[in-house]
Amino acid sequence: MAKEIYVLLDNVRSAFNTGSIFRTSDASGITKLYLCGITPYPPHTKLEKTALGALETVQWEYAPNSVEKVKELKKQGIPILSVEITDTSTDYREYTYPDKFCLVLGHELLGIQEEIQALSDAVLHIPMYGMKNSLNVAVSYGIVVYHTL
Repeated sequence: MAKEIYVLLDNVRSAFNTGSIFRTSDASGITKLYLCGITPYPPHTKLEKTALGALETVQWEYAPNSVEKVKELKKQGIPILSVEITDTSTDYREYTYPDKFCLVLGHELLGIQEEIQALSDAVLHIPMYGMKNSLNVAVSYGIVVYHTL
């Protein structure tokens, strides 16, 4: 049985990152992409440049408020899994993924809003072994979403 994977972008500011996430979403067969807050959404030239046609193949929805959209998804019984490094986050490789869930990725500098992290069923991180404490949001998404398939 294929997993039902939703993805919510919480104020991702870069249209190039968002376009790349569209492309990875198509390749991984996600169910729906939620573009929230300041996240760029179609029609948008910079999205089209990196999405390479995936704007037409990925189901998406714009929501002005990320927190409200997360609350709505939780009411629908969709577990919320935030991808963020925190003191209590779980290594993404050690988590047991349900058959239906929503991955949340956040702003390139500020991360995922604390209120969304508090609403999350799990907060997952990718281990960092170098000097930097994070990866590009689109790269992080690709790593985690492909692991969940």
